[in-house]
Amino acid sequence: MANDITVAAEPRSLRGKNEARRLRAAGSAPAVVYGVGKDAVAVAVNPKEMVRILRSKTGHNTIFRLAIKDGENTPVMIVDWQRDPVKDTLLHIDMKRIDLTVRLMVKVPVHTVGEPEGVKLQGGLHEVITREIEIECLPNEIPDELTIDVSKLTMGQAVRASDVTLPGSARLLSPPEAVISHIVAMKAEEAAPVVEGAAPAATAAEPEVIKKGKKEEDEEAAAEEKKKKK
Repeated sequence: MANDITVAAEPRSLRGKNEARRLRAAGSAPAVVYGVGKDAVAVAVNPKEMVRILRSKTGHNTIFRLAIKDGENTPVMIVDWQRDPVKDTLLHIDMKRIDLTVRLMVKVPVHTVGEPEGVKLQGGLHEVITREIEIECLPNEIPDELTIDVSKLTMGQAVRASDVTLPGSARLLSPPEAVISHIVAMKAEEAAPVVEGAAPAATAAEPEVIKKGKKEEDEEAAAEEKKKKK
């Protein structure tokens, strides 16, 4: 939903890797804002303010105002960002201008509430399959999150995207049959497969009988013959 946050931005006339490094060293992050039929504008913003927005309850769905020095003051959303894989700092941010009168597509987190009967009474397992759905709505109607009650779910039953109640004029874009969560049986420990004709695992294997060679048999026969002559 629309927010009253305003983020200051400085216009950038120079681009490239060297300029981006200089900005980061000075405590800023390179960014660009585009959309609504206007030219893209390169700006520099405070990365800490961007991180606070991304970590807020509404996350990247947060609509805030971008105030560019000596330029436009417009509602925007963060649509893409890059992080340093080692330092986890923001390297670049893409923002999109938002027309508050035009519907847009957003992904919203879905949370399940309640203890399912299939878990409580039948010993099943509540398995969450989908944690967000895509909807279309006006910018001021974007919900922080959506919830669905799963307390009546029994073994083998599921709740789907079409079961989620949407606010205002919001319309579902995700497949209606997409499973949000379901109740499944607990998996029993699999027994080792039994091969027909094989000895049980607990039974010791029969000792292997090694056949004697012909030479060894001849030697034994000769020894026996010698004993008889004595």
